[in-house]
Amino acid sequence: MTDSYNVLRSTRASRIGSIIGLVLFIVLVSFPTWGDRATMRLLVEMFYILALSQMWNLMAGYGGLVSVGQQAFVGLGGYMLFLLTIHLGVGAVWTVPLAGLIGAVVSLPVAFLVFRLRGHYFAIGTWVVAEVFLLGFAQIKTLGGGSGLSLPVSVVKSIASSRAGRDSAIYWTALFVVVAVIAIVYFLLRSRHGLALTAIRDSEEASNSLGVDNFRAKLLVYIFAAFGTTAIGALIFLTKLRISPSAAFDINWTTTVIFIVVIGGIGTIEGPILGTIIFFLLREPLADFGSWYLILLGTTAVVVMLKAPQGIWGIITHKFDLRFFPVQRRLELKKDD
Repeated sequence: MTDSYNVLRSTRASRIGSIIGLVLFIVLVSFPTWGDRATMRLLVEMFYILALSQMWNLMAGYGGLVSVGQQAFVGLGGYMLFLLTIHLGVGAVWTVPLAGLIGAVVSLPVAFLVFRLRGHYFAIGTWVVAEVFLLGFAQIKTLGGGSGLSLPVSVVKSIASSRAGRDSAIYWTALFVVVAVIAIVYFLLRSRHGLALTAIRDSEEASNSLGVDNFRAKLLVYIFAAFGTTAIGALIFLTKLRISPSAAFDINWTTTVIFIVVIGGIGTIEGPILGTIIFFLLREPLADFGSWYLILLGTTAVVVMLKAPQGIWGIITHKFDLRFFPVQRRLELKKDD
């Protein structure tokens, strides 16, 4: 007699997490009505850093594309914000998705260039592309050249007539972006394409032998990550209201998310969430210590990589089998009636 199994797509933790997540979302949506401005700005920063981390984690943790040049798309998104609002008259908030579309288009020729490289050569290649972007935009005088430029007052006021209104609009945009990013990544990983990415992560040779088109799967991930990262870049500089090549294409945009993903847990959705919380818990009290703060961040990352290569969330999952975003299919033996 052959045993029969049920395919499980959710866990008890994920069902409880859905309820907690819904309550948290309602609280966060209502925050501008009762929260203070400083906390709201901190939450906006946490939202876009978490969204960037999810994009990098999708590339590296599932697609095996370890990029150290994602600041190329962060900066591209920032400059598209200024180009679309100042020169084309597009509404500031609408530039976020439009910048993402431009980033996706730009990523195609970039992908066919860097995909010729493998391993650490790919990582170096993405960094070189980011430096080319920096030098290129520094030459565009209409976008401020090397010194940069600020958003005109008319563009800023088009978001909302009052400062409180602008803060709320930007906050809700950032919240929508991070929720959308997490949701899209989650459902993508639960799809057939997600199975292909998981197979590629575990073994490219084995996935190829099973009929997975590795190049196509990686290309789609790279394009989607470029779309998301460029849109987030537009959001970032919508909060800052000023841009310059050195700020837009700063490698710290990438090193920060690498730190977050590594300590949180690469290859999981929960890992970047936990890593973002840890990063800000460390940053807020220690940022005034200058170089010691950076030393502490580096030491933390090294210790986690040596003691827990799968990150802190990997330890939690291994010990408690806890998954709030289950993307794996699990088999359960059917019970006899």
